[in-house]
Amino acid sequence: MAPVTALIVVDHGSRRAAANDMLVALAQRLAEYAGERYVTVEPAHMELAEPTIRQAFDRCAAAGAERVVVSLLFLSPGRHSTSDIPELVAAAAAAYPGIQTFVGAPLGIDDRLLELLLARAAEAIGD
Repeated sequence: MAPVTALIVVDHGSRRAAANDMLVALAQRLAEYAGERYVTVEPAHMELAEPTIRQAFDRCAAAGAERVVVSLLFLSPGRHSTSDIPELVAAAAAAYPGIQTFVGAPLGIDDRLLELLLARAAEAIGD
């Protein structure tokens, strides 16, 4: 039987509430899209706003997660995605030694992103 898995989606965080609210909406849509694959899908901001990575990890643990996967809403392998976020995840996970944690790679260059960029360009010029 597969371990009970939770998903955290992390962005940078913003001082603008609308930007932070978008991550909450994305996590809700992702939870619906993923079906029963994850016991919970939680939004988290690396800094500047709540929920924090620690708060999201606490929610995953409360939902019964045996492992937590952290997906990054970052494009490139910069300092935040290679160092800051893994450190914050490790600190949050330290309170739950029985939970396995995994931090995914940033989005990178992917044909699915290329299609989205082309679609946004077409929208910008009214095509």
